[in-house]
Amino acid sequence: MYKGVALSVLASVTFGILYFFTTYLKPMDSEQTFAWRMFATIPFLTLFMWWSGDLKNIQSIFRRILDKPFFLIWLLFSSLLCTTQLWLFLWGPINGRGLQVSLGYFLLPLVMVLVGCLVYKEKLSRWQLAAVIFAVLGVAHEIWRIGSIAWETVYVALAYPLYFFLRRYFKTDHLGGFWWDLFLILPVAVYLGFSLSDSTGLIAAFPHLIWAIVVLGFLSALGLGSYILASRYLPFVLFGLLSYLEPVLLALASIVLGERVEAGEWLTYIPIWFAVLLLVIEGVLHIFRQRQKSQELECKAAQYQDKQN
Repeated sequence: MYKGVALSVLASVTFGILYFFTTYLKPMDSEQTFAWRMFATIPFLTLFMWWSGDLKNIQSIFRRILDKPFFLIWLLFSSLLCTTQLWLFLWGPINGRGLQVSLGYFLLPLVMVLVGCLVYKEKLSRWQLAAVIFAVLGVAHEIWRIGSIAWETVYVALAYPLYFFLRRYFKTDHLGGFWWDLFLILPVAVYLGFSLSDSTGLIAAFPHLIWAIVVLGFLSALGLGSYILASRYLPFVLFGLLSYLEPVLLALASIVLGERVEAGEWLTYIPIWFAVLLLVIEGVLHIFRQRQKSQELECKAAQYQDKQN
């Protein structure tokens, strides 16, 4: 459990950094950035899987493809669900739609909590239920304020829960499955990076893009790898609620990049930030209780040892 929480927090912080880092990839457009992100992420991800001993998962999926070629259709659909989200993540801040994308990440945890409760029959603690209520208030206010939901928001909120649910169903919810998601999209990345535009000429004209792409690959592998592992170690409800840390950081990054939070939007963000605070408080209290129980057990063990002596 603690490992999953740590991985989820690491992923959210990395995504926040990555959202801000996209500004260093200019003058690349979102399609070129996406293409080079795929090229740069796979080597770092493969290296991490070699270090962690997870390369066998790539081979196991390949054997499943050989045994059941129909399985490749699911992998292609999984790749589409995953990589279109990665493209949108980059497209948003580059095209001034960062807050619309971040609103999707605000709504995403609620959908994941709903999936966890309805599909996996998971229970909410009192703190988690309170966090959900405040999050619902914030998201509902935003929907009421703008009178509609942007397509970026809807896609982020619905595609990711479907992706994680189907990964569990098809038993590809590990780094090997994620590696195949990126590998299968490489032909599209080649088209976007070389056929659709001359990104190599752009890199030659702006040498800083070389190190920017390397850092992009490292941050992507770290953030996405941590996120995928966290989804496997945590219950669906807790995984969804912990995801609230990410949109908070994405909204802050969008503000730093020049987008503004209007006066009416504060009633959206404040309840959601309060929901995150409730989860943090619950986590701290849980750790405190665990330490108390540990100390009590140690005390009882010492008393028992004294009686034996």
